[in-house]
Amino acid sequence: MINIKYFLQFILIFFLFIFYKIIGLKLSSIISATIFKFVGPIFRSKKIINSNLLIAFPKLNGVDKDKIINEMWSNYGKIFAEYIFVKEFRYGELSKKIIVENQEILEKIKKDSKPVIFISGHFNNFELMAMHIEKSGINLSAIYRPLNNKFLNPFMVQIRNKYICKNQIKKGSSGTRKLLSNFKNGDSIALMVDQRVSEGIKSNFFGKPALTTTIPAQFVKKYNSKIVPIYIERLKNNYFNLKIHNPLVFSKTETIETITLKINKILEKMIAQNPEQWIWTHNRWK
Repeated sequence: MINIKYFLQFILIFFLFIFYKIIGLKLSSIISATIFKFVGPIFRSKKIINSNLLIAFPKLNGVDKDKIINEMWSNYGKIFAEYIFVKEFRYGELSKKIIVENQEILEKIKKDSKPVIFISGHFNNFELMAMHIEKSGINLSAIYRPLNNKFLNPFMVQIRNKYICKNQIKKGSSGTRKLLSNFKNGDSIALMVDQRVSEGIKSNFFGKPALTTTIPAQFVKKYNSKIVPIYIERLKNNYFNLKIHNPLVFSKTETIETITLKINKILEKMIAQNPEQWIWTHNRWK
């Protein structure tokens, strides 16, 4: 029964993508944002979203909370629509819609030929970050979580491999080993550090302990790797501002725990900058 449901979802998404391609990005974004604002709350727990927002912003009033949630679903829809245009974002006219701050940091990383760890979260549109790093000439490996829908997943993996980052590594223990191997061979690593991971440690996130990945901290301690935060925000008319931050500096005495906490603090600031552009549906503090 579940396979039938996933297959029907795949057919619906496939035809939506064809429709979006025909009508163009501008109309697709408007339509997809409207669909997600209506459909999203049906399939995702309102309780989790509300709970997450109150943990992060305990003084948030009801009107502002509803506004963040509404805009979050709108952004979800726009991201969805943009997948079918990702080739144009990389090679075509849409590439002009990505405004980059501090490109010189990427140029220095490329020139140094020493791999780094890029960290970020599921901001709007998070796929464009890895795409731009690789497009800048940096060898890159990125961890991804396979979709539950086994019909849709190969299609999305193909899009990512072709236009976002050719070295996509499946999340898991074997993926972590592959990640390490690629790093030793010169690949920089792109990691989303905002989701709960079972193999992580409890680290404060907006003042409450949350399971957090220690992979960046481990690379710092073992290989003296540079950690480079990267952030993207959506502007008007499908423009994006992509900001490359200076590499983080850690002392040799810092522990896995203190490094991980500092990374969480950076992530908090990014989320607070545009809370409606972060994905609040994930059960982060479970």
